[in-house]
Amino acid sequence: MIETKHRALASVLLINDVVASNFAMLMAWFLRFQFEVIPVTKGQQEFSTYVAMLPIVTIVFPLALAVQGLYRVHPARTKTEEWFSVAVACVVGTVVLSGVLLWVRPGNPDVLYSRATLLIFMLAAVLFVIVGRTFVRAAVERRHRAGRGLDRVLIAGNGDLARAVVERVQLRRDQLGFRIVGYLRNGEETRVNGLECLGSIEDAERVVQEQGIDHVFVALPHASSEATMALLDRLVRNCVSIHVVPDLLQFMVLRSRVEDLDGLPTINLSETPLEGWSRFIKRAFDLLVTAASLLVLSPVMAAVALAIWIEDRGPVFYRQMRMGLDGKPFEILKFRSMRVGAEKETGAVWTEKDDPRRTSVGRIIRAWSLDELPQLWNVLMGDMSVVGPRPERPQFVEQFRAEFPHYMLRHKVRAGMTGWAQVHGWRGNTSVRMRIEHDLYYIENWSLALDVKILFMTVIHGLRHENAY
Repeated sequence: MIETKHRALASVLLINDVVASNFAMLMAWFLRFQFEVIPVTKGQQEFSTYVAMLPIVTIVFPLALAVQGLYRVHPARTKTEEWFSVAVACVVGTVVLSGVLLWVRPGNPDVLYSRATLLIFMLAAVLFVIVGRTFVRAAVERRHRAGRGLDRVLIAGNGDLARAVVERVQLRRDQLGFRIVGYLRNGEETRVNGLECLGSIEDAERVVQEQGIDHVFVALPHASSEATMALLDRLVRNCVSIHVVPDLLQFMVLRSRVEDLDGLPTINLSETPLEGWSRFIKRAFDLLVTAASLLVLSPVMAAVALAIWIEDRGPVFYRQMRMGLDGKPFEILKFRSMRVGAEKETGAVWTEKDDPRRTSVGRIIRAWSLDELPQLWNVLMGDMSVVGPRPERPQFVEQFRAEFPHYMLRHKVRAGMTGWAQVHGWRGNTSVRMRIEHDLYYIENWSLALDVKILFMTVIHGLRHENAY
């Protein structure tokens, strides 16, 4: 039932996006050729020419929005984050549309589509999609807040697991239309704040019938397995949707979902958004950003390399083993910022402020993160991504995985040159726990828009940092 509600909302949003993007294309023609918001210099183009493009728009734009995760119900995403994702999707969709129109020219194979019109279309699409989505969500939430179309929910349990279920249901109640009627206690007298206790789990059948319950969330601990089976035996005799919540809270760090193994349900505890097409899109984004960065930063990299060589005539680059995707080691490439053989005496240690091992040039390039620029080669080779958790040395990984149970989940994606933790100041010799929290947030909430946001934050205030030494 929950997935059904998700699909219903996603379907309405999909219809909105199709209508909005098609309307944006028609509006772009009127603004360009009727109102001439941008002066027409190469002659009028027929309205029918742009009408013929609508089937392509109908395919391209929903795909671009889907890649941004805009058809997944995501309560943690703010309106600003959703709007930013819409803007990125519309830009990507317009670029893809422009490429398609070079090969497919519906209606008139000889026409050259106006780039100014496509620009107006992109801006109009951003506006119309955002306005439409805002209206859809407001209408759904207003309907549910008014008490219409609500499903009545009963929580079976009163422990930590039950409280976690209550928290998540209440977080999505306006989206899903759930109203929690109360809870059933499981032997103990522990209360679930804000909810009425309607009896014990032995009273489930009576409560379901008296209260007109639509959904029962069974949230009992492993220790109550016999009670769970007895409760389920009573519930299946009633017309009610039953949701069994497994007692796996301590393991459910990343997104989890049920998978089918030839009819046998299994729970995947480490699902990430970076699968399938999303991984392909992120890789294409990495290559595009890396190519542009190498083109722009080549003079800077050449100057840094020359300065390093002039200072002590030593090697320009420094290679070091780091742990990457799926825990596989790779050689990271950096500009050398320390004396040759600096770690022979100290071994693998954190760099400290005013570290005496640094060279004069190294002090400058580390302060401005210029020593990281050769990692663009690692990105090209597929060892790293432009954005992702920063890779650590195997020695530190062995230490951290013993101290922090979820540390290795960072390696579910490619390591990055910059990341969500770094742009929030968790870099260098800082809290490992906070870095893990930020890295796991990034992995679970990845989108192309989030990558663009992190790159923007890196350029604005992430290059020069007090912990970069």
